[in-house]
Amino acid sequence: MPRGVKAAGRPDYLIIAGLAFLVLFGLVMLSSASSYLGKVKFDDSYYYLKHQLLFGFLIGLIGFVIASRIYYRYYEKIAIFLLLFSILLLVLVFTPLGVSASGAERWLNIGPISFQPAELLKITFVIYLAAWLSNNLRRSKAFWSGFVPFLIVCGVVSGLLIKQPSTSSVAILMSVALILYFVSGAKLSHILSTILVGAMILGVIIYITPYRLNRITTFLNPEADLLAGGYQLNQARIAIGSGGLWGVGYGQSTTKIHYLPEPIGDSIFAVMAEEFGFVGAGVFIGALIFFIVRILLLTKTVSDMFGKLILIGFASVLAIQAFVNMAAMTGLIPLTGTPLPFVSYGGTALAIFMTMGGIMVNISKYARG
Repeated sequence: MPRGVKAAGRPDYLIIAGLAFLVLFGLVMLSSASSYLGKVKFDDSYYYLKHQLLFGFLIGLIGFVIASRIYYRYYEKIAIFLLLFSILLLVLVFTPLGVSASGAERWLNIGPISFQPAELLKITFVIYLAAWLSNNLRRSKAFWSGFVPFLIVCGVVSGLLIKQPSTSSVAILMSVALILYFVSGAKLSHILSTILVGAMILGVIIYITPYRLNRITTFLNPEADLLAGGYQLNQARIAIGSGGLWGVGYGQSTTKIHYLPEPIGDSIFAVMAEEFGFVGAGVFIGALIFFIVRILLLTKTVSDMFGKLILIGFASVLAIQAFVNMAAMTGLIPLTGTPLPFVSYGGTALAIFMTMGGIMVNISKYARG
């Protein structure tokens, strides 16, 4: 064991149990939501489940085991390099290595592996901010040595994500950044200034890009065009309403077959609510809340600011992303295309969230006072 590192204690078994439940629930739900689509496209009802197991769960399990064993304070020393590596990957998306799909450039193909660099930022960006802010808490109150560098880093990351385009990722990561900045002791005037400037820039971007503007107008008046802009929201609401209290039964969703767009992506919550009903969807939401609250409670026992900020950052990513997905599916906010953590199809996202879990487990072993 390296000098200066105290002996590991017991991991937080409640975090491990919560993570295991969410991952298992997600795989079970994906198996149902993707069965018809897999049969039609690949003549294999379990095609998407197999892919998620191989490129999401398996890689995520490896990431969890490795991350749970690496002393979390090591990340503090290499935080800037982790962020620069992530930014490099974002830039490579716009080279021949990048893959375009549905008008978006969010994927990288390296050999047989295809992944989304933006997902990696959910770990590296949080670790960088945690290291930068905890290294000198006074900089969070300073203007030139704190506020300005914070804006520059956030601006670079946001610019690359907007160009993909991935507006929802910008909203999630910048919200997390502001939370960490606030928790570290930033001036309220700096926080409010950032929100104001960010909202103005986002407003301009939405105004000059028709598809983003269409999402806003559809949100404000979803009944105006139920066959186009309002179609997904309308079908999601029908699916959720059809589930009632107890649901129509596992695998029995009808909207996922012919009506609901993206049943394995951002619309999977609607399939969940239809098949498991209010009770089943409530169980998932309750498990997610329990997991997030447990992470936040762990911060009260963590003895150093770096560990605290990582935990708060990861909990914020999960909470905000889950809220954005479910709120969009129920019409509380405009549609965003944001996947539901642990449930939506996407190997990169699942692997990242499981690796996050490993880092949190390691913090629970070493940082509790």
